[in-house]
Amino acid sequence: MELNATLFLIALLFCQTILFSQQNNYWQQKADYNINVTLNDSSKSLEGFETIEYYNNSSDTLSYIWFHLWPNAYKNDKTAFSDQLLENGRTDFYFADESLRGYINHLNFKVGDVIAKTINHTQHQDIIKIILPSPLLPTGKIKISTPFHVKLPYNFSRGGYINNSFQITQWFPKPAVYDRKGWHEIPYIDQGEFYSEFGNFKVNISVPKDFIVAATGEMSNEVMIGKIKTLTYEQNNVHDFAWFADKDFIVEKDTLQLNNRIINVCSYHYKRNKYINTIDYIKNAIKTKSKWIGDYPYNIISVVESPKNNSGGMEYPTITFIDKAEDNKTHELLINHEVGHNWFYGILGSNERAHPWMDEGMNTYYDNRYTDSFYSAEKEKSSKGFIAKRIPEDFDNNLLQSLIKNKKDQPISAKSENFTSLNYNLITYNKTAIWMKEMENKLGEFVFDSMMRNYFNQWKFKHPYPEDFKSLVENNSNIDLKNYFELLDKKGFINQKEKRTLKLYPFFSFRNTEKYNYQFISPSLGYNVYDKLMIGIAIHNYTLPSNKFEYFISPLFSKTTNQWNGTGNLSYHTFIGDNGAKIVLSLRGGTFSLNKFIDSTNTANYLRYSKINPSIKILFGNKNPRSSLEKSITLNTFFINETGLNFTRDQTSQQLNIDYPINKRYINQFSFDLKNHRVLYPYKATLLAEQGNGFVKLGFTVNYYFNYIKGGGLSVRLYTGKFIYTKEKTSLSEFETSRYHLNMSGANGNEDYTYSNYFIGRNEFEGFGTRQLMMKEGAFKVHTDLLSEKIGKTDNWLGAINLTSTIPKNINPLEALPIKLPVKIFFDLGTYSNAWEQNPPTEKLLYDAGFQISLLKDMVNVYFPIVYSKSYKDYFKSVLNEKIFMKNISFSIDLQKITLKNIFPEIAF
Repeated sequence: MELNATLFLIALLFCQTILFSQQNNYWQQKADYNINVTLNDSSKSLEGFETIEYYNNSSDTLSYIWFHLWPNAYKNDKTAFSDQLLENGRTDFYFADESLRGYINHLNFKVGDVIAKTINHTQHQDIIKIILPSPLLPTGKIKISTPFHVKLPYNFSRGGYINNSFQITQWFPKPAVYDRKGWHEIPYIDQGEFYSEFGNFKVNISVPKDFIVAATGEMSNEVMIGKIKTLTYEQNNVHDFAWFADKDFIVEKDTLQLNNRIINVCSYHYKRNKYINTIDYIKNAIKTKSKWIGDYPYNIISVVESPKNNSGGMEYPTITFIDKAEDNKTHELLINHEVGHNWFYGILGSNERAHPWMDEGMNTYYDNRYTDSFYSAEKEKSSKGFIAKRIPEDFDNNLLQSLIKNKKDQPISAKSENFTSLNYNLITYNKTAIWMKEMENKLGEFVFDSMMRNYFNQWKFKHPYPEDFKSLVENNSNIDLKNYFELLDKKGFINQKEKRTLKLYPFFSFRNTEKYNYQFISPSLGYNVYDKLMIGIAIHNYTLPSNKFEYFISPLFSKTTNQWNGTGNLSYHTFIGDNGAKIVLSLRGGTFSLNKFIDSTNTANYLRYSKINPSIKILFGNKNPRSSLEKSITLNTFFINETGLNFTRDQTSQQLNIDYPINKRYINQFSFDLKNHRVLYPYKATLLAEQGNGFVKLGFTVNYYFNYIKGGGLSVRLYTGKFIYTKEKTSLSEFETSRYHLNMSGANGNEDYTYSNYFIGRNEFEGFGTRQLMMKEGAFKVHTDLLSEKIGKTDNWLGAINLTSTIPKNINPLEALPIKLPVKIFFDLGTYSNAWEQNPPTEKLLYDAGFQISLLKDMVNVYFPIVYSKSYKDYFKSVLNEKIFMKNISFSIDLQKITLKNIFPEIAF
């Protein structure tokens, strides 16, 4: 071991010599800042003046300099920041009041004493080009100055204000980076961080005297004039400057001896109900990173607490901003991560926007190492509790494996803005950490740590690129790692999957799914008004990551009918290409009672149905992973057996005979679905073609959602359908196809002819079960099932529009209730072919309107029709007689909406 270590150190010295000679050609620009800034807490604004000494260390002559004006990202809803938030599912900024937005203005750039011409960026409002009055030659420097005014935004992202707490980040005009790959003028976005030039900062901050300030660097002076105090902060060798001000900060301070230096450790937080040891957590983070990577080079480190409770944070040189955490462990790990960014972001100034893995991913590797060091004993303890035993310790890794398995992942090397929101977190952070761990395993901990310390020493206060890191790793390890680094550009798993062991387990589990091929078993319950309560078991293999072959089988026994019922689904997923496109082959089945007939002997006879439903579904992939568009084609065939009733009379004995024949039928379906899950104005369009014995039925449905500025929105549904006889239309064929005809009202249980929806009482004629509707075709909320022919039913064509709107809080009287009811209003308008005949049975246009209560993410809806067409009024008066309002209440249950995508929209599989 000693000989190997000696040989390694000799090789390391040799490699350092080679790398030193290679870096002789390296250069980077420098920007030194002198800024005066005043906070106006009442107007939520800044008044500032900055002077920048800009050094051209390149071999190029510069005629212009790109500048970032990042406060303008908050100026309106036409910025890259606003667009990205919408793509990531957030509308809070898009619909924000003008008073909550921000901007920067009152700029007047001078180079020396000469006013410089500025040119706006052609695409981004937060970038401008400063035209230099005279070219800046290599090795030259210039002085750039400008006043500026910043209207601070509400803290939608990383900076602004929350009540009377101020987070002043990305707040001053800043030159873009110019390096060996050219200019890097980039707009401010929420997902994707920064790239800035190193330099020295001197910042004079003026605030009302009762504010407590935390800032990058060390405070070198404080002056009080009247009610205003001015604090001077200075820091060399940093590429950014952030500061925070609040009247309610509680300040804790201590020192840490790191080798021969003393570091000041500071915590700024709010009053807490319980003890949280922030100072020790900061010290642990500094000591571990200094040991593993390289000594912390600055004299101060500060952690500032946010008024928010989101368990997130943001890093800046020598200072970090973190949300409140629910417990000590979460608080500690959050501090460790954000403090760690002083190395991977602050000191090693990689281009975070283009190569986020070099910042977030490397830092996450050290997060995992920190967790293993401080919580390894905790990991060994068996989890207690039903849910805890089934949830993985690292749920993010579980989701990552699911993304990869479903071909929804992206390469580690992707740019920040090109990742999906989920992939940015799972790939950039977690997958890179796995990649780094594999490197440690390949090189050995001793070589790996020596290599990372060498990387830090050679590239601190510089701008390393991936190729620089690769070159250093290979030179330090003396191993060709070309194939290993190629993994950065590929999708898929980093390490080889182990063979899984078959394991029977109760209910469900997401824990250790990489080790076990789970088969789950649990009790199961079911209910309808015929079978009553059913008890059975459920056997399935649904978990995360999902299996290629999935199944769910649930036999249920009904004591009422003394029969076995049940449902089941088998599916096989096969992927096409590498962008998430796949084919799903499924076989579904089920059998339950559908009606009850009591004969003359008072014996209950239960009529049953069974179905077998083979299907093939093709889901198309997207070239752009960030696209919210989803396209699919589905082919279904339903083979259905139903128990019928057949009454005959014996002509000799005149005795009535009752038979229960098994009627067989089939339905073929073709559907094309186009969905856009975008958060602003999402839509869905479905073309459905059905064919059965003697008919073809076509339907086209469009759903569109209009968001309201103050929350909620208007849902618009358009439907048009056509029924076509494929045989001669006769009284018999009209009767035989009646249940397939188009309906203005939502379908009842009998009209759910594929048995695809759950009905409490599928064929009830009285009681609670008669109120249930299935929202399809005309989707009116009134029901006229007690007539032999429903109002608005046709065997020709039908069209309808359905509007459903949330009620603004300021006009919703139910807002005064202690329990918030999700109340909406609805309006349905439709027409159909029969209404345009010579002697129409109804008006040409039918309508109904009322309010509804939507529960469980619209899986359960209760409808209260208030107004409706004359035809409906006449029907209700003649059939219902009294208590029309109560008897006209209906409801729908859409269990098919219970999907992972509907419950967790951010999950892309």
